Amino acid sequence: MAQRDADPRSLKDVLGAFVEKNKLQKGIDKVDVAEAWRDVMGPAIAKYTTQIKLDGDRLMVQLSSSVLREELSYGKEKIRTNLNEQLGREIIKKVILR
Repeated sequence: MAQRDADPRSLKDVLGAFVEKNKLQKGIDKVDVAEAWRDVMGPAIAKYTTQIKLDGDRLMVQLSSSVLREELSYGKEKIRTNLNEQLGREIIKKVILR
């Protein structure tokens, strides 16, 4: 039987340690980035988004509208800033629109 810790710890600390021990942060970041994209960009742009992929510190977004892709390309830096702000930390360094 496993031995208990005598030191009480918060659930946040326990889950944080579990995520770190099992190296799950990258997978969690991928899910969080996809949710942040939908929240920040809104339903109109999310409707034209076909794929969202986080590759290291690069966010690759595939859009079904070339007109929308061109329009968004002018504000990539603002999109990156807003997404990182929504995520609460600097995850994305570059946004690539396809």
